[in-house]
Amino acid sequence: MIRVVCPGSFDPVTNGHLDIISRAAKLHDEVVVAVLRNPSKSSLFTADERVEILAEVTKGISNVKVAKFDGLIVDFCRANDISAIVKGLRAVSDFDYEMQMAQMNYNQAGVETLFMTTNPLYAFLSSSLVKEFARFGGDVAGLAPDPVLRRLTERLVAG
Repeated sequence: MIRVVCPGSFDPVTNGHLDIISRAAKLHDEVVVAVLRNPSKSSLFTADERVEILAEVTKGISNVKVAKFDGLIVDFCRANDISAIVKGLRAVSDFDYEMQMAQMNYNQAGVETLFMTTNPLYAFLSSSLVKEFARFGGDVAGLAPDPVLRRLTERLVAG
């Protein structure tokens, strides 16, 4: 069984993330979406909320599981018998950073990194942009799944 991981903060998950996750799921036996818990980073949604949202928006993909992690992704891979990391690339600037991480992860733990190019519809999209536009009343429909849009509205209006 070939298990891969799609790691990230997913704060919040976007349609670009879901595109990579669903495409990876078509190519592998199991995809574990690993939500990073980073206490030094201020997030709009807690790690538990992000796991809950991801579980909801991926429930129709039978071979996708959602989990939390902190620390090094290679340690998560070792602990969960995962052979490769799947990362989406939007632009050359993503590649520069992700290539260094991929080489370090392979050097430290022999974990491979597989790069998937982003669907051009989502090449500009990031969680930060979705939050920023939503915070100032911008229309982010079509950029994130409906459960995310609902929670964004609730959180930003309440906050």
